[in-house]
Amino acid sequence: MDVHGSVRLEPSLPRRAYWDASFYAREIEAIFLDQWVYVGRAESLSSPGDYRVIELGTESIILIRGDDGEIAGHLNLCRHRGSRLLCGEGNVRGAIRCPYHAWAYATDGRLIATPFIDATEVPDGARALYAVSIGVWGGFLFVHATPQRVREGATLERQLGPIPQRLARYPLADLRSGATLRYDVAANWKVILENYNECYHCAGVHPELCKVVPAFKEQGGMNLDWERGVPHREGATTFTLSGTTARPPFAGLNDDERVRHKGELIYPNFMLSLSADHVAAFELRPRAPDRTEVVCEVLFDPAEMSGPTFDPSDASSFWDLVNAQDWAICERVQAGMRSRAFRYGYYAPMEDASLDIRRYLAQRLGDDAIAID
Repeated sequence: MDVHGSVRLEPSLPRRAYWDASFYAREIEAIFLDQWVYVGRAESLSSPGDYRVIELGTESIILIRGDDGEIAGHLNLCRHRGSRLLCGEGNVRGAIRCPYHAWAYATDGRLIATPFIDATEVPDGARALYAVSIGVWGGFLFVHATPQRVREGATLERQLGPIPQRLARYPLADLRSGATLRYDVAANWKVILENYNECYHCAGVHPELCKVVPAFKEQGGMNLDWERGVPHREGATTFTLSGTTARPPFAGLNDDERVRHKGELIYPNFMLSLSADHVAAFELRPRAPDRTEVVCEVLFDPAEMSGPTFDPSDASSFWDLVNAQDWAICERVQAGMRSRAFRYGYYAPMEDASLDIRRYLAQRLGDDAIAID
């Protein structure tokens, strides 16, 4: 506030940060190809040879479970003539084989077959696929497309910071996906992160959610204590339409975590929301300045999932409702910012957390990225 007690509004990111193709290209290079990026649950690759191809900015990457049980990552690029090696997902038996000239690679990336060519004729530097770094925390799988940066100290642990400690009592590594929700959102990836990072919008956009968590609409969500957790209404303990569920809370949670909701935004593309009985994990996949794919996995205790009456729909249907409301308003924001009259917007005091994205971009792209023209 200023000396007269009125509220000062902070300027948002400039228009180019949401619409400009060259700005988007800078982000892909400086953030998504130079940071640890969340790419889904590790248990999705459960058996040796299981693979999944992901698109990370300009790169296609193979994630594959090796014979040693570890997940490896490789650029999807044959060292011979540059052909893509795999697509989609599946299981390779024995080797990753190029469809063009049948050069073959072990799951760890080593070149193991070069038909009609003596392997010694292949230069030493071309006898393996280009590697990407792999990290796992809490069963969540991350990739870093620039391994040199990891060798220089850009570890996953460093990027996660205090988050694992804050969530230490949740059995994240043991959880399994009970429902997967997929969306194609016509909005910039930062619009989605900014929306997740504040609840000023909750009263108007999420009436059902605010019935479960009235604190979301009090003073525009001004004083939410995310570290301790946000309280539900009396008698509610979880994110479902009723605020209740037959599933028990995870073992090991403290008293607050049994009745409060926690959330973490892990830059650049991971939104994590934690209830006492389930966890919603959001993976953002930027596809264009105005388009983002979102995958939401709703995770549960596998012991509960194995029971004869397990039904994830009380949680997954509620998340689908809330998600649809969020994506619709994000698309309206994106469309509005296309106007030539729009130069930048404003952050209100209860949107302080959204200011983090300005600091994050300035750190990764430089101060000019957030400068107002």
